[in-house]
Amino acid sequence: MDWDKLRIFHAVADAGSLTHAGDTLHLSQSAVSRQIRALEESLNTTLFHRHARGLILTEQGELLFDATSSMNKRIDAATARIRDSEEEVFGELRVTTTFGFGALWLAPRLAKLYEQYPELNIDLMLEERVLDLPMREADVAIRMKEPSQADLVRKKLMSIKMRLYATPQYLAEHGEPQDLHALANHRLICQNPRSAQVSAGLNLVQELLTYDIEATLTVNNYYGVLQAVLSNLGIGVLPDYIIEDFPSVVPVLPDVGSVEVPVFLAYPEELRQSKRIAAFRDFVQDEIISHRRSLRAMGAT
Repeated sequence: MDWDKLRIFHAVADAGSLTHAGDTLHLSQSAVSRQIRALEESLNTTLFHRHARGLILTEQGELLFDATSSMNKRIDAATARIRDSEEEVFGELRVTTTFGFGALWLAPRLAKLYEQYPELNIDLMLEERVLDLPMREADVAIRMKEPSQADLVRKKLMSIKMRLYATPQYLAEHGEPQDLHALANHRLICQNPRSAQVSAGLNLVQELLTYDIEATLTVNNYYGVLQAVLSNLGIGVLPDYIIEDFPSVVPVLPDVGSVEVPVFLAYPEELRQSKRIAAFRDFVQDEIISHRRSLRAMGAT
Protein backbone atom coordinates (compact mmCIF):
# COMPACT_ATOMS: atom_id res chain seq x y z
CA MET A 1 0.00 0.00 0.00
CA ASP A 2 1.28 3.48 -0.92
CA TRP A 3 2.52 5.13 2.27
CA ASP A 4 2.19 8.59 0.75
CA LYS A 5 -1.53 8.02 0.20
CA LEU A 6 -1.89 6.72 3.76
CA ARG A 7 -0.10 9.81 5.08
CA ILE A 8 -2.52 12.06 3.21
CA PHE A 9 -5.50 9.98 4.33
CA HIS A 10 -4.41 10.32 7.96
CA ALA A 11 -4.08 14.08 7.65
CA VAL A 12 -7.56 14.36 6.11
CA ALA A 13 -9.13 12.11 8.75
CA ASP A 14 -7.41 14.05 11.51
CA ALA A 15 -8.48 17.44 10.12
CA GLY A 16 -11.93 16.39 8.91
CA SER A 17 -11.41 18.56 5.84
CA LEU A 18 -9.60 18.35 2.52
CA THR A 19 -8.74 22.03 2.68
CA HIS A 20 -7.28 21.93 6.19
CA ALA A 21 -5.34 18.76 5.42
CA GLY A 22 -3.98 20.40 2.27
CA ASP A 23 -2.81 23.39 4.29
CA THR A 24 -0.99 21.07 6.69
CA LEU A 25 0.57 19.03 3.89
CA HIS A 26 1.25 22.04 1.63
CA LEU A 27 -0.83 20.47 -1.13
CA SER A 28 -3.78 21.81 -3.09
CA GLN A 29 -7.26 20.61 -2.22
CA SER A 30 -7.57 18.96 -5.63
CA ALA A 31 -4.29 17.06 -5.13
CA VAL A 32 -5.45 15.80 -1.74
CA SER A 33 -8.83 14.80 -3.18
CA ARG A 34 -7.16 12.83 -6.02
CA GLN A 35 -5.01 10.90 -3.57
CA ILE A 36 -8.02 10.01 -1.39
CA ARG A 37 -10.01 8.83 -4.42
CA ALA A 38 -7.06 6.74 -5.59
CA LEU A 39 -6.74 5.16 -2.14
CA GLU A 40 -10.46 4.36 -2.02
CA GLU A 41 -10.25 2.80 -5.47
CA SER A 42 -7.24 0.68 -4.52
CA LEU A 43 -9.09 -0.58 -1.42
CA ASN A 44 -12.42 -0.83 -3.26
CA THR A 45 -14.21 0.91 -0.41
CA THR A 46 -15.47 4.32 0.71
CA LEU A 47 -13.40 5.89 3.50
CA PHE A 48 -15.35 9.12 4.06
CA HIS A 49 -18.95 10.27 4.13
CA ARG A 50 -18.93 13.63 2.38
CA HIS A 51 -21.30 16.44 3.31
CA ALA A 52 -21.36 20.23 3.37
CA ARG A 53 -19.86 20.51 6.86
CA GLY A 54 -16.86 18.31 6.19
CA LEU A 55 -15.84 14.67 6.12
CA ILE A 56 -16.82 11.86 8.48
CA LEU A 57 -15.04 8.52 8.50
CA THR A 58 -16.95 5.44 7.44
CA GLU A 59 -16.57 2.24 9.45
CA GLN A 60 -13.82 1.16 7.04
CA GLY A 61 -12.23 4.60 7.37
CA GLU A 62 -12.20 4.29 11.16
CA LEU A 63 -10.34 0.98 10.87
CA LEU A 64 -7.74 2.49 8.56
CA PHE A 65 -7.39 5.60 10.75
CA ASP A 66 -6.68 3.41 13.81
CA ALA A 67 -3.93 1.69 11.81
CA THR A 68 -2.36 4.93 10.55
CA SER A 69 -2.53 6.44 14.06
CA SER A 70 -0.61 3.47 15.42
CA MET A 71 1.92 3.76 12.59
CA ASN A 72 2.43 7.46 13.28
CA LYS A 73 3.07 6.82 16.95
CA ARG A 74 5.63 4.16 16.10
CA ILE A 75 7.34 6.55 13.70
CA ASP A 76 7.38 9.22 16.41
CA ALA A 77 8.98 6.71 18.80
CA ALA A 78 11.58 5.72 16.21
CA THR A 79 12.31 9.39 15.47
CA ALA A 80 12.76 10.07 19.16
CA ARG A 81 15.18 7.16 19.51
CA ILE A 82 17.19 8.30 16.48
CA ARG A 83 17.44 11.83 17.86
CA ASP A 84 18.39 10.47 21.26
CA SER A 85 21.38 8.72 19.71
CA GLU A 86 23.06 12.12 19.64
CA GLU A 87 25.23 13.23 22.55
CA GLU A 88 23.28 16.41 23.23
CA VAL A 89 19.97 16.61 25.09
CA PHE A 90 17.51 18.61 23.00
CA GLY A 91 14.04 18.55 21.49
CA GLU A 92 10.59 18.00 22.98
CA LEU A 93 9.95 15.89 26.06
CA ARG A 94 6.29 15.31 26.94
CA VAL A 95 5.86 14.92 30.68
CA THR A 96 2.56 14.04 32.34
CA THR A 97 1.69 14.16 36.02
CA THR A 98 -1.16 15.19 38.29
CA PHE A 99 -2.22 18.83 38.44
CA GLY A 100 -1.19 19.18 42.08
CA PHE A 101 2.27 17.65 41.81
CA GLY A 102 3.00 19.33 38.50
CA ALA A 103 1.85 22.81 39.51
CA LEU A 104 3.07 22.83 43.12
CA TRP A 105 6.28 20.77 43.05
CA LEU A 106 7.59 20.07 39.55
CA ALA A 107 6.99 23.26 37.55
CA PRO A 108 8.72 25.58 40.08
CA ARG A 109 11.87 23.45 39.80
CA LEU A 110 12.12 23.23 36.01
CA ALA A 111 14.27 26.36 35.77
CA LYS A 112 17.21 24.27 37.00
CA LEU A 113 16.63 21.72 34.25
CA TYR A 114 16.49 24.44 31.57
CA GLU A 115 19.71 25.96 32.88
CA GLN A 116 21.45 22.64 32.33
CA TYR A 117 19.75 21.79 29.02
CA PRO A 118 18.62 25.03 27.33
CA GLU A 119 17.65 23.23 24.09
CA LEU A 120 15.25 20.87 25.86
CA ASN A 121 11.56 21.72 25.41
CA ILE A 122 9.21 20.38 28.08
CA ASP A 123 5.55 19.84 27.24
CA LEU A 124 4.05 19.53 30.73
CA MET A 125 0.63 17.87 30.66
CA LEU A 126 -1.18 18.22 33.99
CA GLU A 127 -4.22 16.01 34.38
CA GLU A 128 -5.52 13.27 36.63
CA ARG A 129 -6.19 10.94 33.71
CA VAL A 130 -3.47 8.31 33.30
CA LEU A 131 -2.03 8.76 29.82
CA ASP A 132 -0.99 5.71 27.80
CA LEU A 133 2.81 5.79 27.65
CA PRO A 134 3.33 2.80 25.31
CA MET A 135 0.93 4.46 22.86
CA ARG A 136 3.07 7.62 23.12
CA GLU A 137 0.44 9.91 24.63
CA ALA A 138 3.41 11.10 26.71
CA ASP A 139 7.11 10.25 26.98
CA VAL A 140 7.44 10.10 30.75
CA ALA A 141 5.00 10.15 33.65
CA ILE A 142 5.13 10.87 37.36
CA ARG A 143 2.25 9.00 38.94
CA MET A 144 0.83 8.65 42.43
CA LYS A 145 0.73 4.86 42.18
CA GLU A 146 2.85 2.13 40.64
CA PRO A 147 2.12 1.73 36.92
CA SER A 148 0.47 -1.57 36.09
CA GLN A 149 1.67 -1.94 32.50
CA ALA A 150 4.47 -4.48 32.06
CA ASP A 151 6.25 -2.68 29.20
CA LEU A 152 7.25 0.35 31.29
CA VAL A 153 10.46 1.21 33.10
CA ARG A 154 9.42 2.46 36.54
CA LYS A 155 11.27 3.90 39.52
CA LYS A 156 9.86 4.81 42.91
CA LEU A 157 10.80 8.40 43.73
CA MET A 158 9.36 8.89 47.21
CA SER A 159 6.25 8.49 49.34
CA ILE A 160 3.92 11.31 50.34
CA LYS A 161 1.01 11.75 52.74
CA MET A 162 -2.03 14.00 52.79
CA ARG A 163 -2.06 16.14 55.94
CA LEU A 164 -3.79 19.17 57.45
CA TYR A 165 -2.33 22.68 57.00
CA ALA A 166 -3.28 26.27 57.78
CA THR A 167 -1.61 29.66 58.03
CA PRO A 168 -0.40 30.99 61.40
CA GLN A 169 -2.67 34.00 60.84
CA TYR A 170 -5.75 31.79 60.46
CA LEU A 171 -4.86 29.80 63.58
CA ALA A 172 -4.23 32.98 65.57
CA GLU A 173 -7.67 34.29 64.64
CA HIS A 174 -9.66 31.06 64.95
CA GLY A 175 -7.68 28.94 67.37
CA GLU A 176 -5.74 25.75 66.73
CA PRO A 177 -7.74 22.51 67.02
CA GLN A 178 -6.34 20.07 69.53
CA ASP A 179 -8.21 17.01 68.24
CA LEU A 180 -10.34 15.94 65.30
CA HIS A 181 -13.60 16.80 67.07
CA ALA A 182 -12.48 20.45 67.24
CA LEU A 183 -12.44 20.59 63.42
CA ALA A 184 -16.20 21.14 63.64
CA ASN A 185 -15.36 24.73 64.63
CA HIS A 186 -13.31 25.33 61.45
CA ARG A 187 -13.79 25.42 57.70
CA LEU A 188 -12.29 22.36 56.01
CA ILE A 189 -10.76 22.99 52.58
CA CYS A 190 -10.25 19.88 50.49
CA GLN A 191 -10.66 18.31 47.09
CA ASN A 192 -14.23 17.57 46.16
CA PRO A 193 -14.83 13.88 47.00
CA ARG A 194 -16.27 13.46 43.50
CA SER A 195 -13.14 14.82 41.79
CA ALA A 196 -10.31 12.61 40.55
CA GLN A 197 -7.68 12.17 43.25
CA VAL A 198 -5.57 9.51 44.93
CA SER A 199 -7.62 7.17 47.08
CA ALA A 200 -5.55 7.96 50.17
CA GLY A 201 -6.55 11.63 49.99
CA LEU A 202 -10.18 10.74 49.38
CA ASN A 203 -10.24 8.34 52.33
CA LEU A 204 -8.78 11.00 54.64
CA VAL A 205 -11.34 13.59 53.51
CA GLN A 206 -14.20 11.16 54.00
CA GLU A 207 -12.93 10.35 57.50
CA LEU A 208 -12.63 14.03 58.44
CA LEU A 209 -16.16 14.75 57.24
CA THR A 210 -17.53 12.30 59.82
CA TYR A 211 -16.62 14.81 62.56
CA ASP A 212 -19.69 17.04 61.94
CA ILE A 213 -17.79 19.67 59.96
CA GLU A 214 -20.44 22.10 58.75
CA ALA A 215 -18.28 24.66 56.90
CA THR A 216 -16.37 23.35 53.88
CA LEU A 217 -14.78 24.61 50.71
CA THR A 218 -14.15 22.00 48.03
CA VAL A 219 -11.90 22.49 45.00
CA ASN A 220 -11.12 20.07 42.19
CA ASN A 221 -7.32 20.24 42.59
CA TYR A 222 -4.69 20.80 45.29
CA TYR A 223 -3.47 24.06 43.76
CA GLY A 224 -6.86 25.58 44.46
CA VAL A 225 -6.89 24.11 47.97
CA LEU A 226 -3.51 25.68 48.68
CA GLN A 227 -4.57 29.10 47.40
CA ALA A 228 -7.61 29.02 49.68
CA VAL A 229 -5.44 28.06 52.65
CA LEU A 230 -2.99 30.87 51.87
CA SER A 231 -5.97 33.23 51.82
CA ASN A 232 -6.77 32.26 55.45
CA LEU A 233 -10.08 30.61 54.58
CA GLY A 234 -9.61 27.53 56.73
CA ILE A 235 -7.69 24.30 57.31
CA GLY A 236 -6.74 22.43 54.16
CA VAL A 237 -6.00 18.84 53.22
CA LEU A 238 -2.78 18.99 51.20
CA PRO A 239 0.10 16.71 50.17
CA ASP A 240 3.05 17.05 52.53
CA TYR A 241 5.51 17.93 49.74
CA ILE A 242 4.16 21.50 49.78
CA ILE A 243 5.65 22.29 53.20
CA GLU A 244 9.16 22.98 51.85
CA ASP A 245 8.13 25.51 49.21
CA PHE A 246 5.32 27.21 51.14
CA PRO A 247 6.69 28.06 54.61
CA SER A 248 3.70 30.34 55.21
CA VAL A 249 1.59 27.28 56.01
CA VAL A 250 2.08 25.10 59.08
CA PRO A 251 0.90 21.60 60.01
CA VAL A 252 -2.31 21.19 61.99
CA LEU A 253 -2.85 18.03 64.06
CA PRO A 254 0.47 16.61 62.76
CA ASP A 255 -0.43 13.06 63.86
CA VAL A 256 -3.37 13.05 61.43
CA GLY A 257 -2.62 11.99 57.90
CA SER A 258 -3.40 9.58 55.10
CA VAL A 259 -1.62 6.34 54.40
CA GLU A 260 1.55 6.72 52.34
CA VAL A 261 1.16 7.35 48.63
CA PRO A 262 4.04 6.09 46.46
CA VAL A 263 5.28 8.41 43.71
CA PHE A 264 6.66 6.66 40.61
CA LEU A 265 8.46 7.88 37.53
CA ALA A 266 7.74 5.74 34.45
CA TYR A 267 8.54 5.70 30.74
CA PRO A 268 8.25 3.20 27.86
CA GLU A 269 10.81 0.44 27.62
CA GLU A 270 11.61 1.53 24.07
CA LEU A 271 12.87 4.89 25.43
CA ARG A 272 15.24 3.29 27.95
CA GLN A 273 18.28 4.70 26.08
CA SER A 274 16.75 8.15 25.59
CA LYS A 275 19.11 10.89 26.72
CA ARG A 276 16.20 13.28 27.20
CA ILE A 277 14.50 10.77 29.51
CA ALA A 278 17.76 10.16 31.38
CA ALA A 279 18.33 13.89 31.83
CA PHE A 280 14.81 14.42 33.17
CA ARG A 281 14.97 11.31 35.40
CA ASP A 282 18.30 12.34 36.93
CA PHE A 283 17.04 15.89 37.46
CA VAL A 284 13.92 14.71 39.29
CA GLN A 285 15.91 12.27 41.42
CA ASP A 286 18.38 14.99 42.40
CA GLU A 287 15.51 17.31 43.31
CA ILE A 288 13.89 14.57 45.41
CA ILE A 289 17.16 14.12 47.32
CA SER A 290 17.40 17.87 47.87
CA HIS A 291 13.73 17.92 48.92
CA ARG A 292 14.31 15.21 51.54
CA ARG A 293 17.36 17.00 52.92
CA SER A 294 15.35 20.22 53.26
CA LEU A 295 12.56 18.40 55.09
CA ARG A 296 15.03 16.80 57.49
CA ALA A 297 16.63 20.17 58.13
CA MET A 298 13.22 21.72 58.79
CA GLY A 299 12.41 18.90 61.20
CA ALA A 300 15.66 19.48 63.10
CA THR A 301 14.98 23.18 63.64
